[in-house]
Amino acid sequence: MKNNKFLNKILHGDCVEILKKISENSIDLVITSPPYDNLRSYKGYKFEFEKIAELLFKVISPGGIVVWVVGDATINGSETGTSFKQALFFQKIGFNLHDTMIFKKQNPIPQIYRKRYSNEFEYMFVFSKGTVKTHNPIMVDSLHAGLKLGSTTYKNYSKNDQKRTKFANPVKNKKIKGNIWQYVVGKKKEDQEAKNHSAPFPCKLAEDHILSWTKKGDVVLDPMCGSGTTCRMAKVLNRKFIGIDISKEYVKMSEKRLRNLESNQKKLFDNY
Repeated sequence: MKNNKFLNKILHGDCVEILKKISENSIDLVITSPPYDNLRSYKGYKFEFEKIAELLFKVISPGGIVVWVVGDATINGSETGTSFKQALFFQKIGFNLHDTMIFKKQNPIPQIYRKRYSNEFEYMFVFSKGTVKTHNPIMVDSLHAGLKLGSTTYKNYSKNDQKRTKFANPVKNKKIKGNIWQYVVGKKKEDQEAKNHSAPFPCKLAEDHILSWTKKGDVVLDPMCGSGTTCRMAKVLNRKFIGIDISKEYVKMSEKRLRNLESNQKKLFDNY
């Protein structure tokens, strides 16, 4: 692999320039959240969305995944729709829109009433380069585990007519998790490490995507890694990582989180 000099490092610089140096088809998963619609002031640096998207298509491996966590600003009384425009551009350059997921915030920031409901979520667009190669679905408890359905009917999602069919088998104990994922933001100890970043996402969000779309030893990239959450969780889960950020301040924050993680792991090993 030609990326050895980048692996397991947080790189300081413009992600456009660094992505040009990363080998084609070499990244298994990208998880990132861009500084969208000026909602996130990013140290005065510019955000070249189209160039970044095109380079992500270059570096992602066949069957690999890009998780793009994004939302929209409200300007002059209207949401911008930037998130959807970006999703359509990803499709235009060759990605499949594999899933449109929701990151629901259990503790959203209170908002001034603007004749609209409080915003409690961001989109997590899941793009794939061709057919997805790895999916380890997260399973959750079934609400009616063991229940015999009797006359209950469920829609049969076939390619032809969708008909409702009766099932008499008991409900299974586990089912695949839905695509709305809810998290507490900024409260857990591992998330507190990133409190000086303007908009970190929870460690658990990164963990769930890494577990879902990769296997041990795969390479996870965050081209705008901010506080380093994606890289931190990749390391915890025994994946390789590459982090990139244009802010020296955030690079130092990310590196500190990784050092703290190594220190904590050493203490646990020594105590064991």
